[in-house]
Formats: sequence, structure tokens, C-alpha cells
Amino acid sequence: MSSTQFTDVSRGMLAYNDNSNARRVIVATTSNLYVYTEGKNRFDITPSGIATGSTDGTAQTGYGAQFYGEGTYGTPRVDNETYTPCTTVALDNFGENVVACFAGGTSDGKIYYWQNDPNTIAAVLTNAPTNNQSVVVTDERYVMCLGAGGVARKVQWSDQAAPTVWTPAATNNAGSFELASEGKIQTGIVVRGQVLVLTDVDAHAVDFVGSPFYYVPTKVGSNCGIIAPKAIAVTGTSAFWMGDKSFFRYDGGYTVPLKSDVSDSIFTDINDQQRSKVWAVINGQFNEIWWFYPSSGSTEIDKYVVYNFQDDTWNVGSLARTSGVDSGVFANPIWASTDRYIYQHETGFSYDSATPFAESGALSIGTGERLMDVTELIPDESNLGDTSVIFKTRLFPTGTETTTSSFTMANPTSVRLTARQVRIRVSGASASDWRFGRMRLNVQPGSKR
Repeated sequence: MSSTQFTDVSRGMLAYNDNSNARRVIVATTSNLYVYTEGKNRFDITPSGIATGSTDGTAQTGYGAQFYGEGTYGTPRVDNETYTPCTTVALDNFGENVVACFAGGTSDGKIYYWQNDPNTIAAVLTNAPTNNQSVVVTDERYVMCLGAGGVARKVQWSDQAAPTVWTPAATNNAGSFELASEGKIQTGIVVRGQVLVLTDVDAHAVDFVGSPFYYVPTKVGSNCGIIAPKAIAVTGTSAFWMGDKSFFRYDGGYTVPLKSDVSDSIFTDINDQQRSKVWAVINGQFNEIWWFYPSSGSTEIDKYVVYNFQDDTWNVGSLARTSGVDSGVFANPIWASTDRYIYQHETGFSYDSATPFAESGALSIGTGERLMDVTELIPDESNLGDTSVIFKTRLFPTGTETTTSSFTMANPTSVRLTARQVRIRVSGASASDWRFGRMRLNVQPGSKR
């Protein structure tokens, strides 16, 4: 979608229609802010004097990483490793205007305000607190700073519909409170008319109650902290986020963990030093939440995990995307890549030379005490020939896995396999949409010759 490469990777994106129904895409990198008008013409609206952000997270493990005098001198503290996060950017609309907060790493956490004019750069929001962790605009038209002024649990908001008025007075609605939490605020997002504020250990719903308090927090979850500021996405009624070792959902009542078949493989593979890069996006066309993360072998995002909240299913894969928005304002999702370009997705059948596939778990007879002879596959696909199949077999759970050659689908498809456990991989055989249903195998108990 973009023809000009960014100087750094994108860590925030926002798409919207302005009051004249013109479409905008705001793209934030670690130190720059851009707007695409109608998705084509790019304008640099980077605020003057903005602090240079951090592309990567860094570990704090050596001398001076913790508080002076804590612990016993010369004794290693294995639980004291901390990480300085990379810069991420919170973006939200105040009407047709945009507020932005560059936080984490070497960023200064200031609130910037852009007034929807591509020929005018963003500027520091007058009187707003600095050193914030995030920013969000409430349904009642208050600009709300999270981790305001560098205070880990402080939530502070401007006067209603007056984003430059921050000092509380009898003549305005500005105010603040501090969460009763053991954690540090990471992010906030509007869901079901509330502001859901997430720390690194718990979750709080902030409700508008009017004068004299205006906003009141309620704790709605414990041991459910978010792994990174951008690791949350909202559907019409629910919020989903990735925690330290689990996934969670909030739908206006209380926080519940999501049962996941892939949690173990995901959380043992994340690069902890770069965990602040994790981010989430809705793919509404397919009722999916996507989380992108850096694997243990990479310093930048290279993998994803997807939850289908309608079918309650999970899948995983490899894709290097660092920020993005769902379709709606534009016909297709728009996601930014680690190559510092942005792309339209769900269009065409180009997969960066990759081949989409679906793979089963291990199939066996009973608990696997018997070998099985597989002689036939009965396909079930919408158009015979759209897919091909390979089998992966083992004689023992920890033994060497053998991969067969590819089988072209026929009714039935003749195969000849003997194994204790078998996995099936279905791949696209052509550049087209494909789908399959319940594949069937003709299996008989066998014996090792």
C-alpha cells in the first residue's frame, strides 16, 4: 500500500473517516507520525522536538538495575531481571482530530494533538501531563492519560470536550485518581462504554458516574495483567488480550481466561526481552483476534497466534507485522511490516512465497498401543483438487517423524502407511480459496513386520 519506506518500524496505527467523510490512516513509528489521505498520499506530521524512541526492548540485569540497598550484596537475584520496553504509540480520535502518546524506552510520554490537516504537523497538547504510559478518549469526550505524569497507577482526565483544560476546578470536570493495584498501568481501551485499564497484574473497569467524581474504577480481574501495551483488541462487545502466560477476555462483567490449545508453544517461544512489541488486531471478516509476537530466535516480530471467537479455535503461523487496523474504513485490513512498508491484506492469493496449510494433531488407535495400517483417504473438500495432502508419521511419540510425498486428492485417495501415530497436513494446490470438511481415513490395526 505504501511506496515509501519508513525510517523505523511502525508501532501504532489508526484509521478513521473525518467529518467530511475523507478517509485517513495514521501510522506511528517509534519517532515519527504520518497520515495517509485516502490511503494514497503520505504526509509527515511528526511533532517538532519529539524524543527519539527505542526500536527494541533492552534487558536490565547488571549493576544499577534495581534499587540501591535492596537484597544482600554479591548475591544473585534471579527474579530481579527487568526489561526496558521498546517505544509503542497509543492513538485515538477526539472527534476528527487525533491524540497520540509515544511511551516506553527513551520516549517522553507526551500527549500530541493533530487537527486533521495534512499540511500541519501534530503539536504537544497544551497543559496535558507528560511522561504518560498511554492515552485514550472516552465516549464522554474526555482525554484520559494513563500512568499520568509518570505515576504508575494514576489516571487523569481533561475537562469534557476541552482537551487543554487539566487543572481541576469548580468550573470544570477535570480530575484524577490512583488505582488500588499492585501493578503498573500498561494500557487502556474503550469497551462497552467503559474504559478498561490494564496493569501488568490486573484489570480495572472505569465508569463515568458524573459529578462530583466523574470516573470511578472497579477491579474486574486479578492475575490477568497484559504482556504489552498493544496486546489488546476489542470487538463490538468484548476485549481480548495476551497476558504473561495466558489469554483473557472481558465482556463487561468480569475477566475470564481463554482456554487455549497453543498456549504452551506460544509462551515458551516468546522473546521476553522484546515482549513489549506484542500487539493485537481484529480481523472481523473471519471473527478473529490476531496477536503478533517476536519468537525466541528473533529480536523482531515474526510469528502470530489467532483466536476465532466464534468457533473457539486457535491457529498459529509466521508473519512479520508490527501494527495494523481492521477493515471498515477501508475495504481490507491494513498492516505494517517489519520491512517498513504497509500492506493491504485479505486480497489476492500472494502469501510472500509461503503456502497456507491446516495440520491435525497426532491420530492413533486408542492410546497408541497398536500400530495402524492406513490404506485410504476419503477427501471432503468444496472442490476436488483444490488441496493436496501429506502425512507425517511416527512409530514412537519421541521417535523420528517421517514425512510422505504429496498426495493429489481423488475419490478415494490410495495411500499406504504403517505407524503408531499419524498427522495430516492439508495444503492449497492452487492460488484460490479452498476449504475442506471431515477427512476420513481407512485404518486397520497392524503389526510391525
